[in-house]
Amino acid sequence: MRRISPDARRYVFAVLAALAALLLRGMLTPLLGATNPYHTVWVAVAFAAWYCGVAPAVVTTLLSLVGVWYFFVPPFHSFALKNPTTEIYGMAGFLVLSGFIIALGEGNRRSQVRSEAEVVGRRRIEEELRKAQQELEHRVRERTAELEQNVAETKEKAALLDLANDAIFVKSLHGAISYWNQGAERLYGWSKEEAIGRSSHELLCTEFPIPLAEIETRDYWEGELRHTRRDGVQIVVASRWTTVRDQNGGPFAWLEINTDITSRKRAEEAARSLSGRILTLQDEERRKMARGLHDSLGQYLTALKINLNLLSDADGNREKLASECFEIVEQCLTETRTISHLLHPPLLDEAGFGSAARWYVDGFAQRSGIKANIDLPPKLDRLHDDVEIALFRALQEALTNVHRHSGASAVDICVRVDTEQVHLEISDNGRGIPKITDGDGRAGVGIAGMRERVRELHGSLEIQSEGSGTKLIIEIPVLQRRSVDASAG
Repeated sequence: MRRISPDARRYVFAVLAALAALLLRGMLTPLLGATNPYHTVWVAVAFAAWYCGVAPAVVTTLLSLVGVWYFFVPPFHSFALKNPTTEIYGMAGFLVLSGFIIALGEGNRRSQVRSEAEVVGRRRIEEELRKAQQELEHRVRERTAELEQNVAETKEKAALLDLANDAIFVKSLHGAISYWNQGAERLYGWSKEEAIGRSSHELLCTEFPIPLAEIETRDYWEGELRHTRRDGVQIVVASRWTTVRDQNGGPFAWLEINTDITSRKRAEEAARSLSGRILTLQDEERRKMARGLHDSLGQYLTALKINLNLLSDADGNREKLASECFEIVEQCLTETRTISHLLHPPLLDEAGFGSAARWYVDGFAQRSGIKANIDLPPKLDRLHDDVEIALFRALQEALTNVHRHSGASAVDICVRVDTEQVHLEISDNGRGIPKITDGDGRAGVGIAGMRERVRELHGSLEIQSEGSGTKLIIEIPVLQRRSVDASAG
């Protein structure tokens, strides 16, 4: 069945109200007669005006007027009028009063509609607010649970970090400490409460190997730092810095992990010192052996040569045997002199590095067949004994490696000295060194010993090789000098 729309329903109610009022007036006719024909229809008009609206109320008014005129105004059941003037005034008054009632009803109905709309609106707003509050409470509960979980995870991770022996702390981009683990407390002596909020650089008196501004431009940095503990003791740490970024990828903090390597550094320094001492003792022993060969064995061989010479002059039959002995002794003298000079050339003590280097390079070129060029300053000042020994041993080791491993046809040696340091550069045109490490590369322990000699004197050694030739660069600070003409050698 088709349902009646709300607008049509209002008209139906208005018509039924008019019919009910007319029916009730008809039932009251024996009591009221022809007087007061509009008493019951007022109720119908008021009902329609209050509950059905203006148009339905007008329909009720007109239907009631027609019904009263036809049924209850004499003559009955006719639209004729017995007293036209009186009845017309009565109808007009009914219409005016009905219009007033309709206006009041419409105003009241609209007020009720507005009130109902306001109530509905308030209820809707209250419902939306209630839903929003429930949703907010739900989100707050979820966020709180998430935060509690994050806090628990953070505490768990912090507890794990506290188990680490390394010092781990987080600092802002300006250096203010925001996290300080127990490893940092044990290493530096400051508690978490004392460290939080303070600048790490001021707290630890950090000494950087490179400018701090250069470190802060990187996402990751690793190196050695010098820190001062709470008790004033200075330590060396292996430090690793990592940039901490926010959700948008912007940097907002540094994670720093420091490992105490003070004992290891001291052990390394002790090993270097011992290595340097061993090399010094080795040089002293070589000097003693060279002098011993030259002063004792050489003199004995010389005396034997003289005696053989006298024997050869005294007896011609033994001339041939004496000649052979003479040649053997001559070879022994030559070899002894060569070994003595190689162990520790006398020129190094007598005339200095310049003369010894020129003598050694000339001999190397003759023995090896490799073209060797040496460029020395016209007037090379005497250097400290340790510096001259280090330079000469480096020259010996480098030329030995050129002869044995490089396959070069030429080698160039250049020596330069300024007010602060002496510079030695040796380069060849050989096959190069395929791989160079921080120790001795593939060249054996010789370069390692060379490096230790230079390091002991606070100098530097660099090897450059790209597959076509090798260049050795040594720089050592000048410790002591005195003038001597290098060309004298």
